[in-house]
Amino acid sequence: MPALNALTIDVEDWYHVCGGPELPALAPADRRVLPNVERLLALLAEYGVKATFFILGSVAAEQPTLAPLIAAAGHEIASHGWSHRLVTGLTPAEFREEVRKTGELLERQTGRRPTGFRAPQWSLSRETTPWAFAILREEGYHYDSSLNPLPLIGDRRGARVPFPVTTEHGTIAELPPLVTPAGLINLPTGGGWGLRFFPEALLTATIRRLNRRGTPAVLYLHPRELDPAGPRLKLGPLRSFAAYGPRSGAETRLRSLLQRFCFTSLRELVEQCDFA
Repeated sequence: MPALNALTIDVEDWYHVCGGPELPALAPADRRVLPNVERLLALLAEYGVKATFFILGSVAAEQPTLAPLIAAAGHEIASHGWSHRLVTGLTPAEFREEVRKTGELLERQTGRRPTGFRAPQWSLSRETTPWAFAILREEGYHYDSSLNPLPLIGDRRGARVPFPVTTEHGTIAELPPLVTPAGLINLPTGGGWGLRFFPEALLTATIRRLNRRGTPAVLYLHPRELDPAGPRLKLGPLRSFAAYGPRSGAETRLRSLLQRFCFTSLRELVEQCDFA
């Protein structure tokens, strides 16, 4: 049986950049997340692939048909928090409120409470926010996918494979996104700008190496990555590249990966494998 990997989508709009400039009031036509998600759903249906959609609570509130549309297509609905604020900028009480508020809204919209979480900009940390894992477990979450082992953000010393995080309320499975080891650092090949920027041969070799060890690769992207001509915030060159990447779409790369590898949702991986 081919190895299973996970495809994950961070459902946010083009202007959701942590610490970005304040925007004026946006008209409905300025919001592009719904048509971009519809395009992505059509692509996944073409290949018969189910994925995990980490939905921002504020987006679900603004677009009440979005989560039901994704769930009706058979995909997993998970939580991306509410406000897109970094977890490191929240108090434990504020984090709990964001997690609970998002979970309750998504349950009302889809009939199922999310059991997976991903923090905006990989801002969960066992060093700076150790309390967050206990809150997630207490609120009924079974897994997290926030500890991206990258040098400047995420959990730079973290494991590259799934592992358990023990809390006072029980164990939660951690499923870090894919990276490629390169000497003293890891390269962000598993998603965002890195998924489009690095050679496909490097990405596929990394996935195959993990799969040979019986480990899934966790890939991620944003709906705006299928909309390369869409609007962008005015940011400095480096920050703009980190937030948006090159002016190229992810569709061609994604199609190639869907043809080469088997993907499913994170919920299915957690149910099938004892990561905790």
